[in-house]
Amino acid sequence: MPDVRLHDLRHTAASLLVRHGVPIKAVAERLGHRDASLTLRVYTHVYEEQRREAALSLDQLLGGHK
Repeated sequence: MPDVRLHDLRHTAASLLVRHGVPIKAVAERLGHRDASLTLRVYTHVYEEQRREAALSLDQLLGGHK
């Protein structure tokens, strides 16, 4: 097994929790953060499926078809 720091595991766990839809405030609480913005800035990533979901057409954004 490769050397893995405890911080690396913490970072991965936070990112996976967010990726699976756990509310950011719950993740922040689990990590012991007072402010969820720290959790968002440091411990999360944007995944490819999130990029695709964010690439909505203007019609979709204005209430048209999905």
